[in-house]
Amino acid sequence: METIYIDGSRGEGGGQILRTSLTLACVTGKHLRMENIRSARRKPGLAKQHLSCVHASRQICDGQCRGDAIGSQVLDFQPGPVRSGDYSFDIGSAGSASLVIQTILPALFLAGKPSTVTVTGGTHNPWAPPFDFLREAFIPAIATAGFRADCRLIKHGFFPAGGGKITFEIQPRHESEDTAIDLCESISEAQIHARIYTARLPEHIAHKQKTLLRQSKLNIEHIEHVEVTDSDGPGNCLMISLVNKRTVIFTAFGMRRKPSRDVVDEAVTLASDFLTSGAAVDRYLADQLLIYMALSKAGQYTTNELSTHLTTNIETIKKFLPVDFKTEQQDGGYRVFCVPV
Repeated sequence: METIYIDGSRGEGGGQILRTSLTLACVTGKHLRMENIRSARRKPGLAKQHLSCVHASRQICDGQCRGDAIGSQVLDFQPGPVRSGDYSFDIGSAGSASLVIQTILPALFLAGKPSTVTVTGGTHNPWAPPFDFLREAFIPAIATAGFRADCRLIKHGFFPAGGGKITFEIQPRHESEDTAIDLCESISEAQIHARIYTARLPEHIAHKQKTLLRQSKLNIEHIEHVEVTDSDGPGNCLMISLVNKRTVIFTAFGMRRKPSRDVVDEAVTLASDFLTSGAAVDRYLADQLLIYMALSKAGQYTTNELSTHLTTNIETIKKFLPVDFKTEQQDGGYRVFCVPV
């Protein structure tokens, strides 16, 4: 079995290197040896969320691993064949349920039979894609290349309480669906919508945010307020959606001592900068599409930013798969495309 050595201190030095390495170890069957895990973070090593990714990866392929403990900065992971099935994982914290699912999703697409995955943890977490992003932006984007799944939110889980639950129904990808992601058409002519989530918070917070959204430079009129009643703790999440054939989502989170004006300004700035760029894919989706392009050995998109997450992810993918990624600077952004080696 070929061994791939990964230095987790390279590039952005966070959890993305671990998740991508686990994903591709499962996909390729290659032995993963990783050191310096999350060395660039304030608390290096595996936290509960990352440990959940390790255990989920091990379970879907009946793998073996050493170093799977809280705080560990070294991991030895030997995958077996990926098996479809019904899986359930509990992070035990407000760690992102989305990131756990995204770690094992590519391998389960290639498993040959349908699978169901349920994860308990954070569904709306400031440091990870919220559930709405998965449902409305991520899943439709990868479906263009034959990767199809349905997802459902069972219970909301805001940071720091967690306790949310999401489930994915995953269909196997067939050779006849071997197409490539091609997302280069600007989404500039888009309808602009907003959604405000509040859980266990005073009513005036949502009212204030609605007013600020209408008065913002985006002049947003289509605003939905979702008052969450099933959350274990308080939470406030504001999303701006750009809708035109596809959906692009920008998110900001309310926190203690963070004024509503700052929450609204954060989301509005992200959305308006993206619209000005003329790009098709935001920085977060740009990072998450790379594995699916690599599995197809083709694909392209335009994005308004080359984040450190993205460039680190590219280098990690190239360790496992015979592909390369090229970037070309364009007016207002970049074109990223994948080619076989």
